[in-house]
Amino acid sequence: MATTERHSGGRHSNKSTPSLSAPQYYISRELSWLEFNRRVLHEALDDRTPLLEALKFLAIFSTNLDEYFMVRVAALKRQIEAQVSKRSPDGLSPEEHLSAISAALRPMVENQHQSFTHRLRQQMAAQGIWLLDHTDLTEAQQIYCRDYFDEQIFPVLTPLAVDPGHPFPYISNLSLNLAVVVEDPRTQQTHFARVKVPRVLPRFIRLPNPEAQNPKAQDPNTQDPSTQDFKDRPRHWLGVPLEQVIAANLTTLFPGMVVQEHYGFRITRNADLAVEEDEADDLMLAIEQELRKRRRGGSAVRMEIQRDTPGPVRAMLMEELALAETDVYDIDGLIGLGDLMTFMALPLPDLKAPVWTATVPPAIENLSPPRVDADDTTLETAEDLFSLLRRQDQLMHHPYHSFSATVQRFITQAAHDPQVLAIKMTLYRTSGDSPIVNSLISAAENGKQVTVLVEIKARFDEENNINWARKLEQSGVHVVYGLVGLKTHCKVTLVVRREGEQIRRYYHVGTGNYNPKTARLYTDLGLLSARDDIGADISDLFNYLTGYSRQQVYRQLLVAPLTLRQRLMELIEQEIALQAKGKGGRIIAKMNSLVDPDLIALLYRASQAGVVVDLIIRGICCLRPGVPGVSDNIRVISIVGQFLEHSRIIYFQNGGREIFLLGSADWMPRNLDRRVEVMVPIAEPVLRKELKAILTLCLEDNRQAWDMADDGSYNQRRPQAGEATRSAQNQLMELASRSLAERTAPAKRQSAKPRKQR
Repeated sequence: MATTERHSGGRHSNKSTPSLSAPQYYISRELSWLEFNRRVLHEALDDRTPLLEALKFLAIFSTNLDEYFMVRVAALKRQIEAQVSKRSPDGLSPEEHLSAISAALRPMVENQHQSFTHRLRQQMAAQGIWLLDHTDLTEAQQIYCRDYFDEQIFPVLTPLAVDPGHPFPYISNLSLNLAVVVEDPRTQQTHFARVKVPRVLPRFIRLPNPEAQNPKAQDPNTQDPSTQDFKDRPRHWLGVPLEQVIAANLTTLFPGMVVQEHYGFRITRNADLAVEEDEADDLMLAIEQELRKRRRGGSAVRMEIQRDTPGPVRAMLMEELALAETDVYDIDGLIGLGDLMTFMALPLPDLKAPVWTATVPPAIENLSPPRVDADDTTLETAEDLFSLLRRQDQLMHHPYHSFSATVQRFITQAAHDPQVLAIKMTLYRTSGDSPIVNSLISAAENGKQVTVLVEIKARFDEENNINWARKLEQSGVHVVYGLVGLKTHCKVTLVVRREGEQIRRYYHVGTGNYNPKTARLYTDLGLLSARDDIGADISDLFNYLTGYSRQQVYRQLLVAPLTLRQRLMELIEQEIALQAKGKGGRIIAKMNSLVDPDLIALLYRASQAGVVVDLIIRGICCLRPGVPGVSDNIRVISIVGQFLEHSRIIYFQNGGREIFLLGSADWMPRNLDRRVEVMVPIAEPVLRKELKAILTLCLEDNRQAWDMADDGSYNQRRPQAGEATRSAQNQLMELASRSLAERTAPAKRQSAKPRKQR
């Protein structure tokens, strides 16, 4: 695999180097996450990003921040309230973290809103997508909005007064609101009221007749000069924000009053669940109770507010919501840009990334289609998926490979195969209309023993998973909820099949969830196999998850929190030893996050020993690369592109006897110590070659890869003069398309020939 001159290969003396656990060698987890979100924002503002994709990335930036405040900032605030003084590995206290977050984030938020208001809205108009302010509407359009307000909006609204008889209302989490000041003309007194912008209505109201010209767009005195070149182009969409229509019709809500002013604001609350599992008699009931609390939300942790809100209104909101100045973010323009995701539904393919259609791996595509009898039972064919797996393992790389034609097919065929006796599966997240769950229900109805571990503690999917758990139980599926104190995050399916006098195990181990929707958006890997040793390990794993088992040793699987951490450390130590013997040390690790201090310190030791380390970390990275004498031999890159990088691949050169692992675990304390995770070794030479190719493409990416500096900042790679553009994601799509074209071309030529009579 490609290396660069940064790798000296020599051993560095560390006699004068401070302890590798010193705070100066660690980057704040919270600030590293903000740097990841900065890279997301860059995709929105990059001129090479298609317009609707840019709006999508702006929306992702916003919704990422929502979750960040609901969970991470909320946790820091809880630590401060509990007077926790312990510092994180980077040396920062909770108070210092909050201060650093505010300093780092405010310029990003400012950049986001300025770019949307002054650049992207102009680009939208240039492409016929007109998001207008209510003040820019024609008289006819304002009349339409008034009628729409009377018929569709007014019946839903509930203005809430604030006075001695009406206490300050509860402001729900992530709600957009109007702070309204009205005056009673009889008493000359002013009053405050809150109007919630209802989520049940579209955030952006589409206006009729988008082809009609807006007179103000033709007036050079009222329209930005940059729009003059496109004012006569077709209108694909014309609309106005919902909150502005409400604001323009506030007099209807407060008859007899004079509406003096109104200002938008939005609240974010603590939304993390706190469940004492040891004390819960019924875990599902305990989580349902916590979910009811979440719907209201905990204490407020952030307020986004119009910048021109006057001091008295701002101060009153802060006091009532118990917020400090550092919790308030002043916004110019629209608040809550996560709603920009709605524009991705517009049928304008030229303004989006090219639509990718997943392919099917050749070996699976060439299988005989399953034959189904009148009882909806799959019959044996000459070459079905099970017989294929008896011959060779299969590696799927989503979304380049179709999830439905591979993983979903595996589970569906097992559900209807008369020889299948049992199906066992872990379910962390799935879609709302999950075909996977429907197949499991069919399997139970077909008399198979089906066991599903549903992780009802999966953050923000708890309610969805509880609903699936109940539906599965009602269909006769054995549902379990995992181990006390541990989240079950591994992605594993086991199929037990009778074949003559023999019982054989087939299994799938993946890096991503059993969710056909996210499988089209996230890059993930999955292994389908029938190898006996790993199949036996997976049987032991399910016994550990569902029964009383103190299984501590596995043949091949690496299982957290039992064996994974220790084995990873042993493998890193092994590379250090091999480097010392002159056999060369090499580690490549691709994952979402690298946080664990012990593993980071060990990687520093490896670098000091001369081991070449490449880390492909999409999100959080607390390791500092390129520090002289500490991490000279470590390079960190992050890839942010059309798909969310989600796969985890670990590579150890192992003196030429290469080791490849894939699975569900990032290198974080929670994954290694507080979750059930699985990583599986890849034995098939062809599959190992495929994994090496994926890693190589990522390391050579010069379009969507970012190099991390030792201060935690990132620089995006760009092709040098005369250098070809290499995007790992684009190249993987091209490889998958080329493979499909090569497979279908002979078939097309063959189809033109007369068929022989059978």
